[in-house]
Amino acid sequence: MVEENGSIRTLSVDIGGSGVKAMLLDIKGNPLTERARLDTPQPAKPEIVINVINSLADIQGEFDRVSVGFPGVVRGGVTETAVNLDPDWIGFDLATSLSKRLNKPVRVINDADMQGYGAISAKGVELTITLGTGFGSALFVDGKLVPNLEMGHHRFRKGETYEQQLGRATLDIIGDKKWNGRLSKAIASLENLFNYDYLYIGGGEAARVKIELPGNVKIIPNISGLLGGIALWRN
Repeated sequence: MVEENGSIRTLSVDIGGSGVKAMLLDIKGNPLTERARLDTPQPAKPEIVINVINSLADIQGEFDRVSVGFPGVVRGGVTETAVNLDPDWIGFDLATSLSKRLNKPVRVINDADMQGYGAISAKGVELTITLGTGFGSALFVDGKLVPNLEMGHHRFRKGETYEQQLGRATLDIIGDKKWNGRLSKAIASLENLFNYDYLYIGGGEAARVKIELPGNVKIIPNISGLLGGIALWRN
């Protein structure tokens, strides 16, 4: 573990179903570099994705530690699910493997959780959802994360899950108008379920949200998924 001082640089990495992104953050979580992105390789097997992260790390420059957002359940740095990547991720110790490759300490968290950390005010009940290849979710109460919330795989409507109804594959089939209608229903459903104070909507497809949003619902920029990486190193 590196000592806490103002010169510590964190490499923040966001692994997605279509792209892997990275940037450097200072000790306060402010960007030090421009966001870099490479396509997620197919098949998205662990060692191949680690190669991509290594390439992004080389572009970003010197760093002291690494934060990774991963699209699935993560416990102790081990990825337990990976619906939109590859079955080889199930039970894979990403934190240890990436730490050995980069020779730096690594912490891994669900990608929606990391995005939520980059958006929340840490007051009251706050929910983050991410609209991309899949449907991610993160719940916070007074800034404290409720771990391993996988709303995307819970039943939503017509016998299908939130991810089946709102994932990118479905969006490409049904089009923006119908997708936005479903999103409106999802927002109403989530509000009744969580009684949140604020809902944040992020992810690559958030730019296609065209409905009028309630006052306590906000679109957040994609960069939030990287800015939240600093939270993984807070005591």
